[in-house]
Amino acid sequence: MESMRGIGNVFKTGVLLVVLTAFLVLIGMAIGGPRGAVAFFGVSLLLNFSTYFWSDRIVLSMSGARPVGEADDPELFAAVRRLAEKANLPMPRLYEIDSDQPNAFATGRNPSHAAVAVTTGLRRLLGPRELEGVLAHELSHVRHRDILIATIAASIAGAISYLSHVGLWFGGSRDGDRSPLGGLLFIAVLILAPIAALLIQLAISRSREYAADAAGAELAGDAEGLATALQSLERRARAVPMDVVPATAHLYIVNPLTAKGFASLFSTHPPTEERVARLRAMAAGQRSEERS
Repeated sequence: MESMRGIGNVFKTGVLLVVLTAFLVLIGMAIGGPRGAVAFFGVSLLLNFSTYFWSDRIVLSMSGARPVGEADDPELFAAVRRLAEKANLPMPRLYEIDSDQPNAFATGRNPSHAAVAVTTGLRRLLGPRELEGVLAHELSHVRHRDILIATIAASIAGAISYLSHVGLWFGGSRDGDRSPLGGLLFIAVLILAPIAALLIQLAISRSREYAADAAGAELAGDAEGLATALQSLERRARAVPMDVVPATAHLYIVNPLTAKGFASLFSTHPPTEERVARLRAMAAGQRSEERS
């Protein structure tokens, strides 16, 4: 089952890279005509290569994460090592993000190149039981190879948004003139590129969180611990702002961005209440098994 899911994520990653190429060519056409399309096709090949091999470094840099040594946080290292061994995974690199908001994410192209980042707020808020639940959730993303598609999606979303802004400032005209068709295409790209970046994120995020919750609860052997952690993280995340690049928001265990009203329809995460309810049902099953 996990191998099939991994193959599916590799296929989806290929689709995302094709999407990136298509949008870059479209942007190039809007900015510089056929020559611009050819130039941006070359850029897309470079970006495809870099997003696959270095997307984890890109995302960690965008998030302001710094490496953590075992001497800096022995409790964190011990918990991750114990869970990684239980899941038959290599020990991931560990990072810390200086933020009061409690949150965490996993990144990397495969289990051998995985990294887990936690915020300083998470380390202050959670006890050992809840911390283990969060780490088990993130390691489940690693085991299912969700991190490949999620990390590349973050890089692609960031690239599309950034290049659309570049086009806004530098694109479009020769000698101050732009054809009506070219002008319309240029405007369309500026409007559609950020929307496309958001759709990329929405397409991959919701179902994988439910799956990682279930697998993480099974790995930790404690669905209630993860449920309690999610409630605490959601409550604090709504009260404490976090400076996050929107392109990386879908990576976090709970949405780091506050969205109210109409904007909440575009959340990259399923409702925390539903996630907690599913975990509590799992916890009831775990207690029943222990009693029998």
